[in-house]
Amino acid sequence: MAANAEPQQTQPAKHSEVGHKSLLQSDALYQYILETSVYPREPESMKELREITAKHPWNLMTTSADEGQFLNMLLKLINAKNTMEIGVYTGYSLLATALALPDDGKILAMDINRENFEIGLPVIQKAGLAHKIDFREGPALPLLDQLVQDEKNHGTYDFIFVDADKDNYVNYHKRLIDLVKVGGLIGYDNTLWNGSVVAPADAPLRKYVRYYRDFVLELNKALAVDPRIEICMLPVGDGITLCRRVS
Repeated sequence: MAANAEPQQTQPAKHSEVGHKSLLQSDALYQYILETSVYPREPESMKELREITAKHPWNLMTTSADEGQFLNMLLKLINAKNTMEIGVYTGYSLLATALALPDDGKILAMDINRENFEIGLPVIQKAGLAHKIDFREGPALPLLDQLVQDEKNHGTYDFIFVDADKDNYVNYHKRLIDLVKVGGLIGYDNTLWNGSVVAPADAPLRKYVRYYRDFVLELNKALAVDPRIEICMLPVGDGITLCRRVS
């Protein structure tokens, strides 16, 4: 090395989390969170499902481990019992929810692909949690319309988690606001959408990121001015916005 040459900087290790969506600028810092807070406390069933999902070609669709931990604690804090999940994939966030609910808790889970759900189902069954889950295959909107039509369902859900087709998020919100109870929460995932919500119009984005960005921006604007809710947007995972119904 030349006498006046600066020593090369060692690059921090890349995160090892498959499906990593953290918006933290430092991979090393995110890895620190995982290794210090998340992995040591992750239930064995969630670890097993996370590792199974990591082998799936669409593993980027999964909820990140830190977000799974956050959802699990949040549900315990609000004493959730009757919940809904739109967009299940292999069921990592569903498992985090099921673990947090009491034994008689219920999750109405919707996804267009039962095959993906069945990847995680054996893990859920082995954990003794399958009785909490009512899985429905197919588009969510028709089922939500049925639920809304019956006023007995209004205000009955403690928590609703949405991680599905971003182009329908606003349509989901129009229905879910009637179904969640006053004081209950709706969580919308991916509301920072790979950071693209602040990207210039001509920024080079992946096609699917560019396509859904406008829908995410539309949702964020709608939630910000909805007087029926209080909101908190958190940079956990790919961004999650919590909406607490106040009226």
